[in-house]
Amino acid sequence: MFTRQQIEAAVKAKGYAWFDSNKDYDVNIVAVRNTQTGNAITNKFDDWLTVSYKVAGVWQYHIWSVTTDPGLTYSVNKLLTPKGVARLVPGQYRGAYQIGLHQGKYSALVQRRPVKVYRDANKDRKFDETTIDEGLYGINIHRSNPNGTSELINGHSAGCTVFANIRNFEQFMSIMRKAEAVSKNFTYTLILSSDIK
Repeated sequence: MFTRQQIEAAVKAKGYAWFDSNKDYDVNIVAVRNTQTGNAITNKFDDWLTVSYKVAGVWQYHIWSVTTDPGLTYSVNKLLTPKGVARLVPGQYRGAYQIGLHQGKYSALVQRRPVKVYRDANKDRKFDETTIDEGLYGINIHRSNPNGTSELINGHSAGCTVFANIRNFEQFMSIMRKAEAVSKNFTYTLILSSDIK
């Protein structure tokens, strides 16, 4: 697992913004994609989502198991577009997310500004990182199993960041609702585990 200090250092080393005001719940939402698996489609929740913020001037930090990759369903078995499955390009997406309804069903963080995604259409069980699209694709931050923990991604992600465990997701959303008092637009940063020292 990574510490808050490691996440902050990695974000700053990339030249990205790090929010460290003394406003309560001025959140840093940073996902870490696992690079130890190479470009293989693991179909597992083997990435991490972190949130760092202050309350009464004291840093708070959370880290949860997620995926930042699509599962087998939409990367190999059933492409949703001829362009290929989407996979978020690492970077910082300033103010790109708001609380809204994921697929019109339940509260999550939903994409409101363009993001960059890799497109992979060859279904070879490896993620390609050659073709990039930019736009509004519904690359949201949401849950998988509504009743517990999902072991495999399968159809839970077509490119979104998805929580493995419902309780973790609910904790995340509780923080986001408090953070809305600071800003209704959230910045989302995706880095690689190889970026962390």
